[in-house]
Amino acid sequence: MLDDFFVRAALAAIGVAAMAGSLGCFVVWRRMAYFGDTTAHAALLGIGLGIILGVDLTLGVAAVTISVALLLLAMEKQTGLALDTLLGILAHTSLALGVIVIALTPSLRVDLTSYLFGDVLAVSPADLAVIFSMAAFVLGVLAVIWRKLVAATMDEELAAAEGVNPARYRLVLVLLLALTIAVAMKVVGVLLITALLIIPAAAARRVSTSPEQMALVAVGLAVCSAIGGLYLSLYLDTPSGPSIVIAAAFIFAISLLPLGLKRG
Repeated sequence: MLDDFFVRAALAAIGVAAMAGSLGCFVVWRRMAYFGDTTAHAALLGIGLGIILGVDLTLGVAAVTISVALLLLAMEKQTGLALDTLLGILAHTSLALGVIVIALTPSLRVDLTSYLFGDVLAVSPADLAVIFSMAAFVLGVLAVIWRKLVAATMDEELAAAEGVNPARYRLVLVLLLALTIAVAMKVVGVLLITALLIIPAAAARRVSTSPEQMALVAVGLAVCSAIGGLYLSLYLDTPSGPSIVIAAAFIFAISLLPLGLKRG
């Protein structure tokens, strides 16, 4: 019989995995891995500001990650600099600001380990409600805009010719990613969420023949990674967030075996 805290942890991990698996496909297709790292680094600033202002940390992280995502899109239009250059600037600037905000608050005593690497075993019923509400929202939006978002991702010029506004769907995508990273903080931590976005999707890409199949497989693999990582954490007494990532990496390694199906 599993304890209530483990059941809540498993449910939370499944909710985050469903979001990460589906959105991770677009991260892989668009080669946006560094975007995930950038918003994850920015989350540290959201944690610091949330604690100082006395607001819910998920809201603080969401506000900062969304702001960074919008700033990135604005700078990309205005500066003419390469996307990876802008991501590098924003990632390290926001990370440095987060450290400074926390360091300049002498009365602030907080263990950042659980925020950086996750503490899914400490998920409360309220956290679970937030995670599932956000999962329903993210997956609902994806279901509505799926075809147009895939079209804008695969070939922006062709999508524009068909009446799809690629910039609008790119904005929606980065906002959904920012929200997912904020919510995933409890499960795998802000420094490891990029791995949960990329690894299951990368493994799914090797065995899928269509975008829809890849998304479903990626969600399934992300859920398996989450549950497998939790059991690994339970039996080996290891941190839950890193254990989930190791489970995902193991699944990816299996997908590399010659007997695996080849992507069409």
